[in-house]
Amino acid sequence: MNVISLFSGCGGLDYGIEAAGWNIIYQNDFDRHSCDTLKLNGRMNAQCAPLEDVSTNDIRRYVGSTKDVDLVIGGPPCQPFSKSAYWSKGDTLRLKDPRADTINEYFRVIETFKPKAFLLENVRGINYNGKEEGFQLLIKKISEINRKTGTDYRPSWKALNAANFGVPQLRERFFLVALRGGKEFVFPEPTHFDTVQTRENYTLFNNNLLPYRTSWDALKNLHPDDDEKLKVGGKWGKLLPSIPEGENYLWHTDRKGGVPLFGWRTRFWCFLLKLAKNKPSWTIQAQPGSAIGPFHWDNRKLSWKELAALQTFPSDFRINASRAEIQRQIGNAVPSLLAEVLGRSLMKQVFGKTYKDPLILSIERNDAIPPPGRVQPVPDEYLSLKGIHEPHPGTGKGRIYQKPRDNTPIAIRN
Repeated sequence: MNVISLFSGCGGLDYGIEAAGWNIIYQNDFDRHSCDTLKLNGRMNAQCAPLEDVSTNDIRRYVGSTKDVDLVIGGPPCQPFSKSAYWSKGDTLRLKDPRADTINEYFRVIETFKPKAFLLENVRGINYNGKEEGFQLLIKKISEINRKTGTDYRPSWKALNAANFGVPQLRERFFLVALRGGKEFVFPEPTHFDTVQTRENYTLFNNNLLPYRTSWDALKNLHPDDDEKLKVGGKWGKLLPSIPEGENYLWHTDRKGGVPLFGWRTRFWCFLLKLAKNKPSWTIQAQPGSAIGPFHWDNRKLSWKELAALQTFPSDFRINASRAEIQRQIGNAVPSLLAEVLGRSLMKQVFGKTYKDPLILSIERNDAIPPPGRVQPVPDEYLSLKGIHEPHPGTGKGRIYQKPRDNTPIAIRN
């Protein structure tokens, strides 16, 4: 049950696959910092090089013959298909982005080793309606491999929200899975639901579902290291205590309960975003600015252990890097628990294996959740921003299009 892992990063997907019983015999990533993290965690079979520079013989030195590979997993870089660029520009380079070539490299390995199954992970945006050329490339490459090699890979795909499978984080990712031999992979059904939003519907018809795991479930026993610098600085850091748990900058608009300091939806969703103890975390960001959350309910940045816990990394995971590098590696990872769920489904459908034990990386539920902390007044230094602000004008128009209602070239009017 041997696995090749491509674009391994710091190992989020790999840890979950291993927890499901698979054996990873080769890992690859081009980023030396990620490779350092893999090796710090005892992964001595990781090759640090761009995949386009890695030959088939290079991989064979680790895995033996092509018959020794049962599964290939990996998430080619997702920036060309990310949603974030649409907020300001309404489009991205997508397949014209050089980073999209990694899809071709991924399938080069599939064609060479012809595993019993493969799993490809990417951002939800790779399959956006009207912008799905990246997805179409995936389907085209699979058809080419079937024609060339005589295999019969049948792709199945789905966007999965990690919170629906017990991860204490709202994180949606696209997965494509194909089994060799024409059998269709059946994705696992959700096991958890949002008790806050859909209690009535789910309790009536889905009695077997469990409540979402919350930020409190994941973080209640964790404390930052003494030497971690977690203070929120920059222009907006002092404003964070005036925002309630579970809210973001939108609290301080004319449509919510704070002081109207911003226009509606004129910032990224994660701007001044704060965790709520009774809800899952929002998506952990890989490259946040100084005011981009989610932040801890104690009005600070999340520690590296807290970031790893929200991504359901194993408790013995280690990382030694700068704050920005830690955030990038952990923020880019697949939640390990979601990978374990998919790994078990693959094991059942490829090898007929059954499981009696609970998921290794599952998070225990804790109903004794403390109440929200006290909200502080807006500091005086921000009150000059109080006024009437125009809302965001629409997708693809960005902040450069903002004008106050009298068309003067300033963003707010007192």
